[in-house]
Amino acid sequence: MASSSGTSSGSFQNSGSEEDLQALMDQRKRKRMLSNRESARRSRMRKQKHLDDLTAQVSQLRKENHQIMTSVNITTQHYLNVESENSILRAQMSELTHRLQSLDEIINFLNATNNAVVLGGGSGSNGGDHFMTGGTCFGTVEPMESFLNPLNFSTMNQPIMASADVFNQY
Repeated sequence: MASSSGTSSGSFQNSGSEEDLQALMDQRKRKRMLSNRESARRSRMRKQKHLDDLTAQVSQLRKENHQIMTSVNITTQHYLNVESENSILRAQMSELTHRLQSLDEIINFLNATNNAVVLGGGSGSNGGDHFMTGGTCFGTVEPMESFLNPLNFSTMNQPIMASADVFNQY
């Protein structure tokens, strides 16, 4: 019996140390579970903070994008206005250049007429005088008064304007 009691007392000690060992393992397991839970909680908090930061960044970038688009639209409108005004100014410049060339031609004609040697005689068919430049005869010249007559000037170099109702007649 001694052997059975010795065995039983040895088993009892083993079961006590096994229980202590099991309790120690359970305690470590609970500690590890708590540590893992805390780590997971911190990870979720970091992810949530990162998500909040990204959401704030998206909001800020959308705001900046809206401001840039508004600025681009204003600049584009300003460009179109300047381009339109520039087109008008180019057309006006072209018209004024054409008028200046016409006036230069008139001045050159008047200078040529004034510098021409006028031959008298009334032998022309319309009673005008012959004029000559550099030995070449250019025919008859109307009197200067008819050329400078304001009624003749009004029809020179004037644009012909048409209105829409002219086209609606037919």
